[in-house]
Amino acid sequence: MKRLVLSLLNLLVIVVPADTVAQTNPSVHAARQWRMQHERAIVDEFTALLRVPNVTRDRENILSNAELISKMMQQRGVAARLVSVPGADPVVFGEIQTPGASRTIVFYAHYDGQPLDPKEWATPPFDPVLRERRLDEGGRVVPFPPAGRSFDPESRLYARSVADDKAPIMAMLSALDAIRAAGLKTRSNIKFAFEGEEEAGSPNLERILAANKALFSGDVVLMCDGPLYQTRQQSVTFGARGVSVVDLTVYGPRTELHSGHYGNWAPNPAMMLARLLASMKDEVGHILIDRFYDGIEPLGPVEKLAIAESPDVDGELMRQFWLGATDGSPRKLAELIDEPSLNVRGMASSRIGAEASNVIPASATATIDMRLVKGMDARQTVDRLVAHVRKQGFFVVESEPSAEIRQDHAKVAMVVQRSAQNAYRTPIDLPISRDVIRAVESARGIAVKIPSSGGSLPDAFVRTLNMPSITIPIVNHDNNQHSFNENLRIQNLWDGIG
Repeated sequence: MKRLVLSLLNLLVIVVPADTVAQTNPSVHAARQWRMQHERAIVDEFTALLRVPNVTRDRENILSNAELISKMMQQRGVAARLVSVPGADPVVFGEIQTPGASRTIVFYAHYDGQPLDPKEWATPPFDPVLRERRLDEGGRVVPFPPAGRSFDPESRLYARSVADDKAPIMAMLSALDAIRAAGLKTRSNIKFAFEGEEEAGSPNLERILAANKALFSGDVVLMCDGPLYQTRQQSVTFGARGVSVVDLTVYGPRTELHSGHYGNWAPNPAMMLARLLASMKDEVGHILIDRFYDGIEPLGPVEKLAIAESPDVDGELMRQFWLGATDGSPRKLAELIDEPSLNVRGMASSRIGAEASNVIPASATATIDMRLVKGMDARQTVDRLVAHVRKQGFFVVESEPSAEIRQDHAKVAMVVQRSAQNAYRTPIDLPISRDVIRAVESARGIAVKIPSSGGSLPDAFVRTLNMPSITIPIVNHDNNQHSFNENLRIQNLWDGIG
């Protein structure tokens, strides 16, 4: 496979003429040479950042992350500070002003991470380790090579947020080191915005941007988040699906009841929840909630062409993930991620396995995320889900129901909305879009153009500052983000630098 070189440094410098190719790109060559001489120092600084716990709700450690990243930026001569509003975790802001620049580029990433259960991890999630290859392929923990020795490019770092989303932060800061070492100059004003609440749905980012519009404004925001295309080809993504997250709880008896004494008499909420969830989708994944698909803004011819030209990865992914079938078949993944989805994140009702008891559970809960596409409204989508729950015969409440409510209604459901943000999509044929594509492809060769990512990213820059948003990912697609044993292929970090 042709060696790929990512262009975060290339985008920072923005010096690339249209006909430049990766092999002759001076910024890429300089970054590669600098990185090869500093691999151990880069990883040491990165692992120090990874050791700071970063679960969003852990306010003390979130602040520690922000302060450490701000210090890392200041050490590189970046004017950095923490920007916040009451009740919010800070955005780490940094700026490089370039005399005579006519364009300002804002780079976004986030430093917070998903909740986790350390017991599910093979090694402690905030104690980074290096493995010779993927853990599920038998990868053993190996020592970090000494200074002056190269890392095996296929080895993997394991830690929470090693891929999502601290890797891009480390790559950008290392790219700045390479720029300075090579004597290269930026051609644009550069701003950095590193958020600390993305994994909680960015509840305060819009307020922070609205209170500091001049500080964060620019000509484009480059979202450095998410994985590369599954073929390891560089991708450029021009939108993101929105998301609505709800907790759905249904109720049975006040307390757990003996399944022998009360079975066939007391309603079982686990069974009720299973039937309710099954009513929301058919066997091929089509969502059955009334009007769920209303208002969707269709893709244009440029977006449809981009999907048609994307490499087919479905067969290989089915092999990797041990899948015998896929939802929506014979349609492909590249097409389906540009449509809305409804996913059950998890379900809970009493206990299972060796800890199970002979009981009828008292309640059952599922957390649901609905991924949205442009034209859908996040809160209206929740309203349509609630209407569907009512249609199945449930009395719906928004807080814990009283004894009177539970006795007055045969079926009671509590629906609590956790987060909501809308989708956005930047036209692929905008002049700024073409400039970003040209900068990326000068370093990496032909990139896969994706109209919208399957995951969700903050829409606050688009909505509050009216900025076009484009995503430049760097991490491997098989990184286990949002799950246990999250990992980063070392070569992806090197490519992310330059």
